[in-house]
Amino acid sequence: MTRDPETAARLKALRADLQPELVRLERRALLRSGLSLGALTLLTGCDLSTGSNGTLADRMLWAMSRFNDRVQGWLFDPTKLAPTYPASMIDTPFRFNAYYPPDNIPEVEGADWKLEVSGLVADKTPWTLEKLRALPQESQITRHVCIEGWSQIGQWSGVPLKTFLERVGADLTAKYVGFKCADRYYGSLDMPSALHPQTVLALDFAGKELSPEYGYPLRVRVPTKLGFKSPKYIGSVFVTNDYPGGYWEDQGYNWFSGI
Repeated sequence: MTRDPETAARLKALRADLQPELVRLERRALLRSGLSLGALTLLTGCDLSTGSNGTLADRMLWAMSRFNDRVQGWLFDPTKLAPTYPASMIDTPFRFNAYYPPDNIPEVEGADWKLEVSGLVADKTPWTLEKLRALPQESQITRHVCIEGWSQIGQWSGVPLKTFLERVGADLTAKYVGFKCADRYYGSLDMPSALHPQTVLALDFAGKELSPEYGYPLRVRVPTKLGFKSPKYIGSVFVTNDYPGGYWEDQGYNWFSGI
């Protein structure tokens, strides 16, 4: 396969940048535990403990996860769009998913709700639903891909996250955008993914106001990533250069999780 000179140069630079880490990880695995990096990638069912008390395999898996994040971030194309679909392909009913049963869906009063804004932004004034709906809106019919192995096509509408970040004067050179939610969930995105044209703060689902099972009053929709990267019931947004982690990522899921 041939590559253009620019792509070849980028791949060469990537290999040069990552080679020392690959060599160090592989040597440590081979000498101390007999595990190869290829074998480690198959240990997806491991419980990844943190800290010095974790097993060698755990620590190696965490290192590989961080390595994967860096590679995925480098390969991410901020202009490449996720596939979109016609309305005839929308799945009905659309599946509810969370780390708890439907009986535990948080009750949020929209009239009293406000979106808190903090971190590296110029304007930290909270936002009401009315103010959010006054911003430009985008609609998309995209596929939600769950890490559990299922996927469904749905329609989401809302404010492009890029538009919102620009409106509050966010530092768009910062590394992360984080979210905290009413159901105690939390998550974060790298800034390039947050600025992707299909990443939205969704207010509507299937042409109607978000219902509680789909994240009322506000959720993130990121069609370029696995479903757990699209938090629901959002109560606050923050911009930071400090790694914020995420509910599942802090338990071992790959943080970047692009698709």
